[in-house]
Amino acid sequence: MSVFNTSEVAISTFFLVGIPGMEHAHIWVSIPICLVYLLAILGNCTILFFIKTETSLHEPMYYFLSMLAFSDLGLSISSLPTMLRIFLFNATGISPDACFAQEFFIHGFSAMESSVLFIMCMDRLIAIYSPLRYTSILTSARVFKIGLVSAIKSILLVFPFPFILKRLKFCRKSLLSHSYCLHQDVMKLACSDNKVNVIYGLFVALTAMLDLVCISVSYTWILKIVLGIASHKGRLKVLNTCISHICAVLIFYVPVITLAIIHRFAKNASPVVRVIVADTFLLVPPLMNPIVYSVKSQQIRNLILTKLRKRQG
Repeated sequence: MSVFNTSEVAISTFFLVGIPGMEHAHIWVSIPICLVYLLAILGNCTILFFIKTETSLHEPMYYFLSMLAFSDLGLSISSLPTMLRIFLFNATGISPDACFAQEFFIHGFSAMESSVLFIMCMDRLIAIYSPLRYTSILTSARVFKIGLVSAIKSILLVFPFPFILKRLKFCRKSLLSHSYCLHQDVMKLACSDNKVNVIYGLFVALTAMLDLVCISVSYTWILKIVLGIASHKGRLKVLNTCISHICAVLIFYVPVITLAIIHRFAKNASPVVRVIVADTFLLVPPLMNPIVYSVKSQQIRNLILTKLRKRQG
C-alpha cells in the first residue's frame, strides 16, 4: 500500500481501477465490455457510412446525426485502451502524460457530444416551428460551419486541461477511482495547490450544463408549439420526430449528472458505484445512440434492411 499512499517521491505512474472487489473476475467482465465496444464502434461506423454514401440522407438532420456518431466513436476509442488493459490483463498502471492525453480526448469528445445534442435540438425546433423555411435556413454550408464551430469550441474548452494538470505536483497518492482518466479525478491526487483546476473544471461543467438548460428551454418551446396543433394525430406525429433525440439526451446526461453529483456530494459512496456509473457514461451512449436512431429513423432502418437482404440474396 506504500506505493499508493505514503511515498514522498514524485509520482511516475498512476493506477486505474477495474471493479473493486471483483479483480478475480475481470477476465469474465471483459467479455461484455469488449462486445459493447465492438457494437458501439460498428454501429457508429455504419451510421457514418450510410450518411456519407446515401444521397437520400444528405439532409441537415442526418449531418447532425453524423456529428453525434463521430463524437460517440471518439469517446469509445479514447477509453478503449485502458479499459481493455485493465479487464483483460489486469494492467492498471498509466503514465501521467498518457493519462493527461486520455482525459483531454474524453472531455473533448464529451463536450462535443453535449454541443451536438443542443444543435440537434435546435434542428428539431426549426423543423417544427418553421417547416417551410427549414431547408433554406439549414443549408449544407451553414450546417458545415455549425459543425466546425462546435468542434473548435469543444477543443478550445478542454485544451487547458492537460497543461493545468501538468503544473501540479503528485507526490503521495497515485490511485485513481475510475477505469480511465478524468480531470476531476486526477486533480484530487495533487499535493500542490489545485485551485485553478477546481475553478476551470467548474467552468467547463457549467458550460455543459448550459447546453442542457438550452435543450430544456427549446423543448419547452417545442411542447408549446405541439399543444397548439389541433389534431391529436398531428401532435403525435410531431412529437415522434423528437423521440430519438430525447432518448439521446437522457442516455448522455443522466450518467454525466449522476457522476458529477457523486464526485461533488457523495464522496463516501461505494467505489463500485463510482466505477459502474463512470463506465456507463462512456459505454452506454456510443452503444445506444446508433440503435435508437436506427430503430426510430425509417430511412436508416430501410437502408440497413435493404443491405441485409442483398447479402442474404
